[in-house]
Amino acid sequence: MLIRAAVPDDAEALTDLHLDVWEEAYAGLMPDRIFVERRAQRRTRIERWRTNIETGPISNTVLEADQPGRLIGFASAGPARDDDSELPPLELSALYVRAETYGAGLGYALLEAAIGRAAAYLWVLDGNERATAFYARQGFRFDGHTKTDPVGTERRMVRT
Repeated sequence: MLIRAAVPDDAEALTDLHLDVWEEAYAGLMPDRIFVERRAQRRTRIERWRTNIETGPISNTVLEADQPGRLIGFASAGPARDDDSELPPLELSALYVRAETYGAGLGYALLEAAIGRAAAYLWVLDGNERATAFYARQGFRFDGHTKTDPVGTERRMVRT
C-alpha cells in the first residue's frame, strides 16, 4: 500500500473510487436515484476531480493498492468552508476506503496523512454509524449542528 498526494492523472480512478465508495457506504441511507444520478455525471466528475487536484485549496491524499493505479481510498482536507469563527480552521471534507478494506486500518492511515492530530471538523451523514464510530475513536464529537441537503441530513463533528 502507498499513501501519496493525488495527481491530475488520478482523476478518472478517483472518480470511479468515489462513485463506488458512496454506494458501499451509503446504501440504505439515501435514495438509490442519487447513485444513479452521480454515475450519469461521471465525465463531469472526472473533470471536476482533475481541476480540484490542479488548482483547489483542498489537498487530496490517495491510498493506492499493491497494483499501481488501483486506488482503494482517499481523503480530502483543506481550509474550513463553513463560516463559523468557533470552528477549527481545518476541515476534513472526505475520507473513504473501499468496503473490502474495512477494519484494516486504512481509514486511520489516510486520516493521519490528511490532517494528523490537528484540530479539525467534518460532516457525517446521519445514520452512518460506521463512520460516526470511527471519527469518535479519533477524538471527534458532535457539536449539535446539522445541515440538510439532497443526500440527507449531515451532522457536524469537531476535534479540538
